Amino acid sequence: MPRASGPLAEALAHRVVLLDGGLSNQLTDQGCDLSGGLWSGRVLAERPDQVQTAHTAYARAGAEVLITASYQVGYEAFAAHGHDRAATTALLHRSVALAARAAEAADHEVWVAASVGPYGAVLADGSEYRGRYGLSVRELAAFHRPRIEALLEAGPDVLALETVPDAAEAEALLTVLAGTGAPAWLSYTVAGARTRAGQPLPEAFALAAGTPEIIALGVNCCDPADVLPALEAAATVTATPLLAYPNDGSVWDAPTATWQAPAHPTPWPVEAWRTTGARLMGGCCRIDPPRIEELAAEIQRGGRSQRRQRS
Repeated sequence: MPRASGPLAEALAHRVVLLDGGLSNQLTDQGCDLSGGLWSGRVLAERPDQVQTAHTAYARAGAEVLITASYQVGYEAFAAHGHDRAATTALLHRSVALAARAAEAADHEVWVAASVGPYGAVLADGSEYRGRYGLSVRELAAFHRPRIEALLEAGPDVLALETVPDAAEAEALLTVLAGTGAPAWLSYTVAGARTRAGQPLPEAFALAAGTPEIIALGVNCCDPADVLPALEAAATVTATPLLAYPNDGSVWDAPTATWQAPAHPTPWPVEAWRTTGARLMGGCCRIDPPRIEELAAEIQRGGRSQRRQRS
């Protein structure tokens, strides 16, 4: 069936749309090797069939948006591993094509979101959880522009400007996006009431509040406990639909390249997120297809409850 019959923004005006979960953990569960600094980008280059299989697993779990494997694909990082510019562009295009194939094979409508990961992701040292790279907005815009242009050439339904740790990087991304007319969401990774770089969230969200290309604002790859306060902060500065796709509460330890899991899982107050304005919900790192299937059921229950209240 067609990927989707209309723009994602139109669906968000009427209901909650379900995102997928963590691509890297699904690839690992499929037996893929993500070592070497390119992370899921390595699998994209070496085992594209496994990337499509991972997307398909999330679509079967009910995901209505598949996020591409382009998060860590950058020209500089891939050049260091022997990929010239044309080869890296081809990989960015491939990431969209693989998600599109999985979307078209699904038994429900599915949108494809092209992942634009932060500058820190291509450093492969955990910098996306710190920000403050020492680069100017102009330099960050120059880094992101060719990646975004290449992804847009491949025809995704939306851009996922995700795991952004720093308001300065958000400003750079918005600069590149301005005037393109390309729908996108902007998602910060946060710690408490601030971005990972330490900026207050209302100020960070306000940067995008008037950008016509931004169809949703929110947070991802953060502790689930930080989601609701962040959504509440966003709701004070924008009427744009909000989004939430946290991880499982684990903390990334860069020196050992491992996730440190929480002693006790943090509950996901899904209905409170929806009430605050969340219209895109899903999961990030360490959130697998069975958890997305559970989330789909939670969202459906919330929708039925909302309809009963209106009747």
